[in-house]
Amino acid sequence: MSRTLRYLVTGREGQVVQSLLEQGRRPQHAHLELIAMGRPDLDLMDPDSLHRAVETVAPDLVISAAAYTAVDQAEGDEGTAHRVKALGPQALGQAAARLKIPVVHLSTDYVFDGDKQTPYEESDPVGPVSAYGRTKLAGEQLLLEVLPNAVILRTAWVYSPFGKNFAKTMLRLAETHDRLGVVADQVGNPTSALDIAEGILTVAGNLVGSSDPSLCGVFHMTGRGEASWAQFAEEILRVSAVHDGPTAEVGPLTTADYPTPARRPANSRLNNAALQAAHGVELPQWQASTQHVIERLVKNRAYL
Repeated sequence: MSRTLRYLVTGREGQVVQSLLEQGRRPQHAHLELIAMGRPDLDLMDPDSLHRAVETVAPDLVISAAAYTAVDQAEGDEGTAHRVKALGPQALGQAAARLKIPVVHLSTDYVFDGDKQTPYEESDPVGPVSAYGRTKLAGEQLLLEVLPNAVILRTAWVYSPFGKNFAKTMLRLAETHDRLGVVADQVGNPTSALDIAEGILTVAGNLVGSSDPSLCGVFHMTGRGEASWAQFAEEILRVSAVHDGPTAEVGPLTTADYPTPARRPANSRLNNAALQAAHGVELPQWQASTQHVIERLVKNRAYL
């Protein structure tokens, strides 16, 4: 029988953390012990707490999934965003390096400017156009500087049965609106946090006990297929209607119609071929995962 592997997960309430804890209870992961830690025991603003948490848990691997998702707020407080999303991963990497264990760290499509006409590959030049993107990129770079055997997983357009996300917002608004205006000129890969969690656990299993450098570095991990926000909303509401949930007509908006403090990439599509080649991970088609999540949300009215 294989020994139990202990993974320290940063954060407690985020979509990916909650999805990791749920997926970790599935029978195929019976050999895993996932320990989720958040503030005050593990605080990304406090490097000392990160070192203490890693040393106390003494895990086989760290999953850096704690989320600072306030994209627009970061524009007005880039200093705090940098401490959380750049210096936090750096401190985690330093703590993991002491124990000679790997870190799997979640990053974002926001490290790119969004101007490319095709899906971004890991080798494409980065060029974040927001404070959120700049600080996430700094986190990638600082982590890899102190821990070369880390894995960075860039993902995008995350939704799930947990927390706050686009899918829940569409369902909630459809309860009281017949028509919803949704941006149609930004395109990306809708990605279920449940799929992200399963992908992370596969990558983590590949890393533990391996010294293969091809498993490390930066990879993209998103749902298969692409959509605009408006198309994503249409699918969410179509599935909801099938299950007697709220629905509404979707009216396309332009980015200019819906200004935000932080600029969003027009193209958030990520190419996932490198992850499949190195780790054997390919997430499901986004429509299939959307159907699963929306059916669950509508059945439990968990979007209110």
